[in-house]
Amino acid sequence: MITEHLVDMSRLQFAVVALYHFLFVPLTLGLVWFLVIMEAVYVTTGKQIWKDMTRYWGKLFGINFALGVTTGITMEFQFGTNWSYYSQYVGDIFGAPLAIEGLMAFFLESTMVGLFFFGWNRLSRVQHLVVTFLMAVATNFSALWILIANGWMQSPVGAEFNYQTMRMEMTDFAAVLLNPDAQNKFVHTVSAGYVVGSVFVLSISALYLLRKRDVEFAKRSFQVAAAFGFASICSVIVLGDESGYSIGKAQQTKLATMEAMWHTEPAPAPFNLIASINEEEQKNNWELQIPYAMGIIGTRSFDKEIPGILEIKELNKERIITGVTAVTLLEQLRKTPDDMALRAQFDEVKDDLGFGLLLRKYTDDVSQATPEMIQKATDDTIPKVAPMFWSFRIMVGLGFLMLALFAVSLWYSLKGTFTQKTWLLKWAVIMLPAPWIAAELGWFVAEYGRQPWTIYGVLPTHISTSNIGVANVYWSLAGFVAFYTVLLIIEMYLMIKYVKLGPGSLGTGRYYGETPRNVTPSAADQEVNHVV
Repeated sequence: MITEHLVDMSRLQFAVVALYHFLFVPLTLGLVWFLVIMEAVYVTTGKQIWKDMTRYWGKLFGINFALGVTTGITMEFQFGTNWSYYSQYVGDIFGAPLAIEGLMAFFLESTMVGLFFFGWNRLSRVQHLVVTFLMAVATNFSALWILIANGWMQSPVGAEFNYQTMRMEMTDFAAVLLNPDAQNKFVHTVSAGYVVGSVFVLSISALYLLRKRDVEFAKRSFQVAAAFGFASICSVIVLGDESGYSIGKAQQTKLATMEAMWHTEPAPAPFNLIASINEEEQKNNWELQIPYAMGIIGTRSFDKEIPGILEIKELNKERIITGVTAVTLLEQLRKTPDDMALRAQFDEVKDDLGFGLLLRKYTDDVSQATPEMIQKATDDTIPKVAPMFWSFRIMVGLGFLMLALFAVSLWYSLKGTFTQKTWLLKWAVIMLPAPWIAAELGWFVAEYGRQPWTIYGVLPTHISTSNIGVANVYWSLAGFVAFYTVLLIIEMYLMIKYVKLGPGSLGTGRYYGETPRNVTPSAADQEVNHVV
């Protein structure tokens, strides 16, 4: 028997593994394009410093990539161990992009990574640049297929429920591939990864400039990060707006909870900048609003309404009641599958089948559900508002702080005076954790906001899990936390070690702190000036 406690622990385990994994993924997505840019400049100009930049930042990329792959493998296995009913129910659709992602990650991507590190003296400049470019493309394609799978969970398209097999089956692969929610999610997520990589390079370069070491190396890295980061954060913000629009069409519940919008507001709806949320009384005690903003973002119009939480609950209640009919007809249809009249009746209500399945949390016989059970299932369709509301605002606030940082950094980079702005360099160092916090909060908003569904509107979370012992989940969760914490410590140790060493870790004899040639900081910069 699957208990609520088992479901909660299975969700917690997957969330912990995903959050750990997502500490590594964005930096991989971002850093890889820095390698392409820096190596392209090296191939074009022949200046040695750009090759050194590619190799040094590539070293940090390699550390992060290895641990990112290690933490990601577990997630795919969890679909079979902890979420077996989900895998059986939607495996025909969900399995295809995961399989393609595996090919991308473990064949194309890993092959290119190997050639990148071991091909410097075996390939020509242009050949190695092509390898670096293909490595970046493969890394982003790997993310694409994962996000196509996740986008389908958020907005299931191109599939139909088969009452004979009791499974969702793909009917249109192109619809799954070109799912607007998946495409928005992909571009938004990889752009966020570019921001993570940009802040990472910007912060470390600023640290070197503050310490007046490897100045020429750090100046060029800072300038690339400022320009690439500004373009990336603008993309994140624009595509975040586009995501808000797509959510407004596909997941109105998520949008309403993100905005703590309890009632349908007259169009165009205001945006709640901050609010005092009273979940018990289902209202906000007070609000600071920006007029019209939410209506324009959510509907791209001035006259379309965005439904509030309480109105959405009433609509969900009606769908649950219709879903009871769908579940009842499905049970009858399985006994007499050739009854065309019965099938026609089921086809009329099958879109609400998932809502009827929400009642399985309270009764095995959905047809006997009481009004109290229906009300509980209705309440379940709305996630907690406060976590959604504040997570989204902290994420957006950090995004605009990073926009300001990149804009100022780019401005002073173009003027050539950024090395004199100690306050700017300190700001860049302080902002190092910001993109990771924003990325983790973004993941939380996307996934927690989908509850109580694993497949939005189709398959409830509480019937998606494997029928395993809770103790097994406890022990595996403890094991994952321990193992992933060790990996995170290793990552931090190696990253800090090589950040402290800086480009001197390349052993070229041209940079600060290199013992083979006993190069002093000033002499190191003079030596670099000969190769820039």
